[in-house]
Amino acid sequence: MGKNTVSLRGKHILGLEDFTPEEIRLVLETAKEMKNIIHRDIKKVPALRGKSIVTLFYEPSTRTRTSFELAGKYLGADVVNITAGASSIVKGESLRDTLYTIEAMGVDAIVMRHKAEGAAEYASHVVTPVILNAGDGAHAHPSQGLLNLFTVEQHKGRLEGLKVAILGDVLHSRVARSDIHGMRKMGMEVHIAGPRTLLPRFLCEEPGIFIHDRIEEAIAGADVIEVLRIQLERMKGGLFPTTREYARIYGLNAKRLALAKEDALILHPGPMNKGWEISPAVAYGTQSAIQEEVQNGVAVRMALFTLVLTGGKQE
Repeated sequence: MGKNTVSLRGKHILGLEDFTPEEIRLVLETAKEMKNIIHRDIKKVPALRGKSIVTLFYEPSTRTRTSFELAGKYLGADVVNITAGASSIVKGESLRDTLYTIEAMGVDAIVMRHKAEGAAEYASHVVTPVILNAGDGAHAHPSQGLLNLFTVEQHKGRLEGLKVAILGDVLHSRVARSDIHGMRKMGMEVHIAGPRTLLPRFLCEEPGIFIHDRIEEAIAGADVIEVLRIQLERMKGGLFPTTREYARIYGLNAKRLALAKEDALILHPGPMNKGWEISPAVAYGTQSAIQEEVQNGVAVRMALFTLVLTGGKQE
């Protein structure tokens, strides 16, 4: 299906389970064009001139919030940031009322992060601006899933047929869920490993997903390895003995990396717990694309803004 036959205009970006492979391909191809803008001396185009975007974050964020903000500004949009700690949210204002307030100001898009799963979908039913989910609990993080696909394709030249190993805390990872949906739609073979206490039951029912008790089995012959952050802030304890024990059994180090293909690509959504889920030597090694993911995140979010607000055409 060609680029001209697919449109994301007006589409809420809630989760990659809602995307077709053709829609994912459109985002990836558009992101290539956007990455060229980031490399210019003057990073400014008028594609979204006259458009207004609000980022509404109920949870802390560095990479996602900043990259969404820069993406909007590089495209010429007006961007306003709202954080829970510096708004009427601290006075007890409900999510519905906050959304109504933002809508009343005439914004075109709301980028939203919330601790409750389904919050972004709820917002899409309550107000008229386009909603872009920047993370809802442990449910989804679609732009991160897309930027991971973009990063892999930039390095490997393809997605279909690649073996990817996803390691660690899948249970609490919205990134993992979005990755799994996106990678399977694009024909990638997904292998998952981590403590059984950190693997959600839904994985057992998904076709094309292989679950391993030992991370060595998942890594063997992998083209891509994604290491997930141990999310201690979402845990109630007792899911694994100690972080030292976790690193010994499940951490990605140079010895384990050697089991993958020689040119295996390393991904991590950040922030990293270095020495726990990933060793510093691997995190900063030649096979790591972790910092590149950050730059690609801006390009992918520029692509999403352009596609949902203009259909990819300058107005």
